[in-house]
Amino acid sequence: MREHTKVVKIGNRIIGGGNPILIQSMTNTKTEDVEATVNQILQLEKAGCDIIRSTANNNEAAEAFSKIKEKIHIPIVADIHFDYRLAIKAMEHGADKIRINPGNIGGVDNIKKVVDTAKKYHVPIRVGVNSGSLERNLIEKYGGVTAEGIVESAMDKVRMLEEQDFDDIVISIKSSDVLMCVKAHELIAQQTDHPLHVGITEAGTLTRGNIKSAAGLGIILYQGIGDTIRVSLTGDPVNEVVSAKLILKTLGLRTGGIEVVSCPTCGRTSIDLIGLANKVETLAADYEHLNIKIAVMGCVVNGPGEAREADIGIAGGNGEGILIKHGEVVKKVPEEQLLSVLENELRNWEN
Repeated sequence: MREHTKVVKIGNRIIGGGNPILIQSMTNTKTEDVEATVNQILQLEKAGCDIIRSTANNNEAAEAFSKIKEKIHIPIVADIHFDYRLAIKAMEHGADKIRINPGNIGGVDNIKKVVDTAKKYHVPIRVGVNSGSLERNLIEKYGGVTAEGIVESAMDKVRMLEEQDFDDIVISIKSSDVLMCVKAHELIAQQTDHPLHVGITEAGTLTRGNIKSAAGLGIILYQGIGDTIRVSLTGDPVNEVVSAKLILKTLGLRTGGIEVVSCPTCGRTSIDLIGLANKVETLAADYEHLNIKIAVMGCVVNGPGEAREADIGIAGGNGEGILIKHGEVVKKVPEEQLLSVLENELRNWEN
């Protein structure tokens, strides 16, 4: 469980030991394109990303880490596949953590070289195992790809590092099969006290990926498992961060920031509630420093009652709208002024 995992320092952030769960994402730019990568990371920072991962798939990419680090404010993780030399080069150029699969970087000698460099620069290693890359012997042992096989594979890789007297480890086990992923995390949480990075891999596009991630991460996190998370979505990585924040807030694992609630619309709705709610969501992103709940309601009949638990709300219909504070109607305005009235309230809000 989270409060019992070891503490690991990643750049200027700390995970494990009951520390707050941190949100990760991954850039989809060419890492060697420093300007594009930095611009994307800065956007992710603004959205609330705590740790960013970038691929180090060639020498230029690995060498770019030092230039990228000069212009960002969150730790950066180098994603390595197969080539131990790129892991070493990325650490030499400032990577705050590396992600490797110790089983595919070329044997014990290469693992030792990577570990020695990690010790020198005080860089933790994230051991990453995915269900899609499970070893054939484990598939045969368990009669297919299973949660048990994923966990055994991950623990084998962890031992490879521990045998080199290295303990600064984070573990990541992922599957696109939600229930398999849940079971694997339940099993591994009983076998290790290394911090766990959790996520549903290859979850899919925005709608499908969000549903799979919310379902899987919700079950895992609710059990007290997980120290960092990533919501893997096909598309703009900013969406991953927004979704991760909402999952953590919904589970009570992160507080602060604006929460927007809106009614689902019905036959009484006589305004463009969908459009209005989307505009309020966009507006709220500029006021994340406020710790309040905003309600967006589709009619003036039930709006005040439905918004009673919100700090502030708006409701409209038939050409006019109302501003609601703590369940009480405080102002009636023309419908087209609802958004501007709400923005003015947020601008002058005092907690």
